[in-house]
Amino acid sequence: MTDPASPAVPFAVGSRVRLRELPAYLKSADPMPMLRPPDLVDAQEEGEVVGLRALEQLAVRFRRGTFLLEARQLEAVSP
Repeated sequence: MTDPASPAVPFAVGSRVRLRELPAYLKSADPMPMLRPPDLVDAQEEGEVVGLRALEQLAVRFRRGTFLLEARQLEAVSP
């Protein structure tokens, strides 16, 4: 059981994040998601969390699109 005082997702909407490593594919955050090639996001590119989804998934906006990623795939970018 998790502590109710700690949030399930460590990022809030508006947080700046970066991928820990490139995934095998990216999933678009469109109403009808599509699988996209991973080279749409560069390794050190920063993105912004624009939405929180079920199962610790986040919608993150990068310069070439908004993609669904798991929270464990991301790291916070210090301001």
